[in-house]
Amino acid sequence: MFYYISFLRPPPTQAALSGEPILITPQIANDLRTEYYTDVQDIFYSWFLHSPTSSTVITKPMKLTSWRASTMYKEIPVPPPRNVRSGEYWRIVLSSGTSRKDQVLSLNDENLGHRPFPVISDPIFFSARSSKAVKQERIQRSYTLTATNRDHPVIFHIVEQTSFDLDKKIWDSGIGLSSWLIQLHSGMVANTALVSKVKDALSASKCNVLELGAGTGIVAIVLGILRGLPNSPVTSGKILTTDLPSALPLLQSNISSSQSLYHPGNAPEGVVLDWDEPDISTQVASFVSGIDVIVMADVTYNTASFPALVGTLSRLIMFSMGVTPAKPPLIILGYKERDVAERTLWEMGEKIGIRFEEMAQIPGAGGTPVEVWVGTVLVNTQ
Repeated sequence: MFYYISFLRPPPTQAALSGEPILITPQIANDLRTEYYTDVQDIFYSWFLHSPTSSTVITKPMKLTSWRASTMYKEIPVPPPRNVRSGEYWRIVLSSGTSRKDQVLSLNDENLGHRPFPVISDPIFFSARSSKAVKQERIQRSYTLTATNRDHPVIFHIVEQTSFDLDKKIWDSGIGLSSWLIQLHSGMVANTALVSKVKDALSASKCNVLELGAGTGIVAIVLGILRGLPNSPVTSGKILTTDLPSALPLLQSNISSSQSLYHPGNAPEGVVLDWDEPDISTQVASFVSGIDVIVMADVTYNTASFPALVGTLSRLIMFSMGVTPAKPPLIILGYKERDVAERTLWEMGEKIGIRFEEMAQIPGAGGTPVEVWVGTVLVNTQ
């Protein structure tokens, strides 16, 4: 389980130059905001100048509060940036530490999730004119990855909505699976026959990846960034990251924000894919000639969707094997148990010829870990 710093009461979209503090209510909770952090945790704040035309300006982290679940609804005043000028946009950064590294989540961290994850507000516009306070509806989290210990860190950003739309939030399994894929790429995963098979598939000269239930897109974005690293083999394959229409605007925005980090012409593509549609193969065929790897994270929270999910997997497998009969796609699943009934997915998978094997567990702060599973398909799958 991971814990996330976020805003129970977010800052406003605009503030006056009166010197009055910005009122926020921070919280520390799990990905669904249903379980709150039970320990005392110091939270630090910084101001980050949001300007595409100037060098980065970020203030030194200062202690904001000691967060406790018993005072979780308390409003906390944040002093405005010093010498702020009218027309400037500033973001509030909340973290559990006092260094710049604490404000960015390292997906390479062996102790991933042992501390609550940092958060960044949307820009606050400071103006000499007063206006009605409007609460922000988005947050941002910054992530970093390196291919090896010697490589310069790559930083990318994911935007989430503050609303409770499930397809517009980061979930534990997306972070856990992304971290495992980075470790796999950098050779930190113990080599087995199945691990080698996954590595060979992802590094092939043509590897088409399709993600189901992409949400904010973190897994596909990480895969795209890994392909664009200097030491990565060049692949001509595509990365299709799919979800329902409601998820696509935010998904595509997050993909575009990391455009400079992908190999030219190899950015992930956001595509609408409804598991209940019978013509899924036809939809996919308009983008790729076959699928080599299917990835999915946190697709198990609704057991009522399992028939549609398994049907989708079956159709995608048959589509791919129609192109290359002897080479069915590998399936990589990031999973966190929320209900034991979710594990019926494994039994349903076996009925269509998918055999899952557990690759790793990522414990985070304790409690339920993120599990990484790889599914292989029997060649005679019907």
